[in-house]
Amino acid sequence: MSKEQAKDLLRFLKPFDKEIIELVMWLRDFAWDLCPETNELIYDNYNAVAFGWSPTERVGHTICSIAVGRSSKNVHFGFYWGSELPDPDSLGEGNQYRYILVTDKKKFPKAYIKKLVNQAYANSLSKVKDQREIVHGKTIVKSVSEKKRPEKGAPRKKKKK
Repeated sequence: MSKEQAKDLLRFLKPFDKEIIELVMWLRDFAWDLCPETNELIYDNYNAVAFGWSPTERVGHTICSIAVGRSSKNVHFGFYWGSELPDPDSLGEGNQYRYILVTDKKKFPKAYIKKLVNQAYANSLSKVKDQREIVHGKTIVKSVSEKKRPEKGAPRKKKKK
């Protein structure tokens, strides 16, 4: 149900190049296929568009996420509680969040990431103290921040002399 609800996300991704949008949407399909009983939480912040999957409506229960930086246009696939996952290939450093930089879907380590998503899913569920918080299949826009940079195609303000 929610996998098809991409209207808001596509609107938030509009300032990005076509190749970035295609990569992000491919990663989104990959994550939805692994977490179909969860919810997509979307954050359109001033410096990034980020979205992840959670069994509840809480960011603290996030399993995995995708983020696209507005300035660098880097695409990250990460794990909110990545430092708690067994990670023999060392995704990265961090006290909590860990991610990989995704530049090409052909180079994306699908099998390895799938294994980590399964571990992250179990870890996330262990953090849910009240089972009544679990909901299924929603796409939830959690925040939309005012952007500090003009979006692609937007007219730029003229500097005063």
